[in-house]
Amino acid sequence: MEPISTVANTLALKQELVEGAALVASIGLVPLTQGNLSLRDPESGYILMTPHDYAYDQMTIDDVLVQDLAGNVIEGFREPSHESPVHLAVYEKRPEVLGIVHAEPIYTNLFGVLHKAIAPLHVNTLIDVGGEVPVMPFAPSGSRQFGYDMLEVMGDRRAVVWANHGMLAVGDSLRKAIHCTVMVEISAQLYHMALQHGEPHLIPPEYHDRLVG
Repeated sequence: MEPISTVANTLALKQELVEGAALVASIGLVPLTQGNLSLRDPESGYILMTPHDYAYDQMTIDDVLVQDLAGNVIEGFREPSHESPVHLAVYEKRPEVLGIVHAEPIYTNLFGVLHKAIAPLHVNTLIDVGGEVPVMPFAPSGSRQFGYDMLEVMGDRRAVVWANHGMLAVGDSLRKAIHCTVMVEISAQLYHMALQHGEPHLIPPEYHDRLVG
């Protein structure tokens, strides 16, 4: 039997995705048409995703694609994101994930080109990410295998930097994934600025377990 989701629920999820994409674009996390966002419909298990190379300020619910976990397009006429296989790999392997953001923030990309993990200097890095933000070695990002390899680097964290190519954050909702993305970029900015003045002081390890959210 085909998975079932009510029309009203699907429309609400599409609107949530469009509004989330507009938000991350408005605060500079996805310049121009870069990046992609998705969420999982908990009723049907289908994945709703932003299309490939399409302006976020023009996007409507009609532009959202619906795919199954195998990558088949169930609904939508736009070209699927070239990184949809990465999202699908995450949803396959991490059933608790209901929202994903792949973004291209400047300071996070700075650490990506340095291949340097973003240290958990701020409490929100621990709360939202679960620890330092690791960096995945550079590889072309358009395959499911890339997603599997990324998850190995990511471990139990909720964010990972792609070397020379942005970052990916997950959450148990799209809102949480967006919040995590913002906190990673704030942490990257803070870490960069702190390094200009000396060696930053890390949060003592004995407090980490209390802060991880």
